[in-house]
Amino acid sequence: MGETMNNGEKKKGFSKGLIAIIITVVVVAGSSVAAFVLLNLSEKEQYFLAEKNALEFMGEEIEERYQQELDWMEHSQENPVQQTVELAAEYNDPNEMGGMGTVSPSQIINNSTISITGASDMENEQASAELQANIGGMEIDDVNFYVTAEEVTAGLPFMDELVQLKDEDFGNLMQELDPNAFTGEESMNLESLFEGTDAVDENIEYFQEEYVEMVYNEIPDDAFESADETIQVNDESLDTEKITFHLTEEQLKDVVTTVLGKMQQDDRIKEMMREQFVAGSMGTPGMEDEIDQFINEYETAIDDVINGLEDFQIPDGLTSTIWIHDDVIASRDFQVEMGPTAEELVSFTVNGTQLLRDTNQTFNYDLGFSDSYSEGTMNITGDLSSEDNNATDSINLTVEDITLAYESTESLNDGTRDFDRTFSFDQAGSGGSLIWSGSSTYDNDQMNAEHNFSVESPEISQDMFTLQVMIDSETIDSVEMPNEEEARDLGSMNENELMEFVELEVTPQFQEWLFGLMGGGPGFQ
Repeated sequence: MGETMNNGEKKKGFSKGLIAIIITVVVVAGSSVAAFVLLNLSEKEQYFLAEKNALEFMGEEIEERYQQELDWMEHSQENPVQQTVELAAEYNDPNEMGGMGTVSPSQIINNSTISITGASDMENEQASAELQANIGGMEIDDVNFYVTAEEVTAGLPFMDELVQLKDEDFGNLMQELDPNAFTGEESMNLESLFEGTDAVDENIEYFQEEYVEMVYNEIPDDAFESADETIQVNDESLDTEKITFHLTEEQLKDVVTTVLGKMQQDDRIKEMMREQFVAGSMGTPGMEDEIDQFINEYETAIDDVINGLEDFQIPDGLTSTIWIHDDVIASRDFQVEMGPTAEELVSFTVNGTQLLRDTNQTFNYDLGFSDSYSEGTMNITGDLSSEDNNATDSINLTVEDITLAYESTESLNDGTRDFDRTFSFDQAGSGGSLIWSGSSTYDNDQMNAEHNFSVESPEISQDMFTLQVMIDSETIDSVEMPNEEEARDLGSMNENELMEFVELEVTPQFQEWLFGLMGGGPGFQ
């Protein structure tokens, strides 16, 4: 976000973390509470119902447009599926230098392919992957991985047998290798790979039940007032109901304090944090101590925010005004000013318009901030059109002289979607684009797609470098898994046995394979 400094002064330090947490609570609460609306429409209920309708409208538009993709995702979660992804690239540099006896980058790139075949059965918690590659004429294959909720098995091109590690043995093996660093309780957390979206849906439902209704009830009914007003949006005159939602400083602090107090004591949130920490720190030494420390810091941080609210300044409270047309929001004006002291107030604003129609959705919003030292504005505009299975989209985000843009055209015919999408970056007239084109076809129990990527800028032509990704997916009866008796169990080895296995079996086989691969000898495939 752009900013302007006054007289070169260095900005005084203030509690940005406190501001961020308060804003997050308010925004999340305001968006989530829209899902909790009673049937008798008071001004309070009309306000949040309009928020809810706008969110649901855009969600339904996306779902309708990409229904076949969403159906395939659901099908892949409920059935065994195999997918092959093939990657190939083309590089054409007119300035590339080459000569007798030398290999140019284009020769390697243009004669290389990578193929990955993966299979998954989410319900039975099984997955496999096979890698094949041709890198400038050197072929690599027989790279295989198999995963269940209990174990990982790998097949490598230089190994005569598979190697396997069970999740229950992982911690003990790490402790055997380094008893000072590992507790023996570490886990690879393999079951998380097969959770799908169910856990996310359950968490969303939990927050709706535990927090949304509470926040909704905490907001006083008399914080809302309405009036009829005619406004202009995109040169259209709209008759709207204007509803202004205002919380005083004391009321806003009360709502935030109530939410934070519940979050601080919420064991479900702490368990979610623990699960995410474990998933992102597989096998980290001393992980349990770090998790406990992280949760303690979380509780302490909330304490600090709650205590800091007493002296925190929000002189004008929070004001959000919406203009409702056809039961959805057509215009919005949000503003709040806050800071640790009266001299360090920061103002945040959101204002703009939107028109949500069945075949066309447009929006134009400015997000701004200002304080005693700086100010800035970010503008985001969009024009999304879809009719008769043809779509054209344009989204632009602008900050001072920087613009990020997305442009696309799509068509859907007989289950095949053809598309051209461009992501571009421009700063003061210079920048570049990523061009993504292709097609995808969904036909009941199978899917095929072709994606082509290229980049373009004043220095790079569009045909200089291209990446092609081919995808073929189909439903299968089951995932083929290896016989456990054929695998060498690493978890059953002690430190000496493992070192002996690596030094006497793995290393010699790898060296022989690599020599053959590079020299075109017996190991060349």
